[in-house]
Amino acid sequence: MILFPAIDLKDGACVRLYKGEMEKATVFNTSPADQAGQFKAMGCPWLHVVDLNGAFAGKPVNAQAVEEILAVMGPDVPVQLGGGIRDHATIDLWLDKGVRRVILGTIAVRDPALVKEACRRHPGRVVVGIDARDGMVAVEGWAETSELSALDLALKFEDAGVAAIVYTDIDRDGALTGCNVEATAALADRISTPVIASGGVSSIDDIKALKAVESSGIEGVISGRAIYDGRLDLAEALAVLNG
Repeated sequence: MILFPAIDLKDGACVRLYKGEMEKATVFNTSPADQAGQFKAMGCPWLHVVDLNGAFAGKPVNAQAVEEILAVMGPDVPVQLGGGIRDHATIDLWLDKGVRRVILGTIAVRDPALVKEACRRHPGRVVVGIDARDGMVAVEGWAETSELSALDLALKFEDAGVAAIVYTDIDRDGALTGCNVEATAALADRISTPVIASGGVSSIDDIKALKAVESSGIEGVISGRAIYDGRLDLAEALAVLNG
């Protein structure tokens, strides 16, 4: 399994939100590039980046910070990026700049055909982000909850060539209440696309619990606040997941 340390960008800084609420942001590093460099030095195999302002604006907002992160990571550590990527021009822009995989969330609900076309144009480089509140998909930076279930959305892309699905339990995100292992494994078990767990990781116990159900189709796990708070030791987490 892959550990994806998370860098969430708000107003040019590296922050973490509490349950997706922008007004409840904690700044952990005013230099996202510096934070990315720390993760690279620790041996992280991937980096997960989200443009939070972009998710609300529907277009890239923290582009400079993303480009600085890409410069630091270079070709050695791939970066997956989400937040405000909602058309082919923006997808092409980021993939051309060196982002390895783009994460499409809101547009996956609004325009599934665009996502499928993006998968055809860029094999293995498109990820679908499914953010759920009580099992129902949330969009527009989590500000709106749709009438579509996480499973129903995932099933729409079964044969599209999506590289992975990032499944986030919003009510646990940034809350350090533990990852929703049961729901993540249940989703992974129902689809063929690999699933990346996100939201609520609070300790090494969550990492071990996810590793135990890896066979359901869980490719990796994203962690942010637990790493920044020191509740999750990166070296220990990497050892568990690689084991």
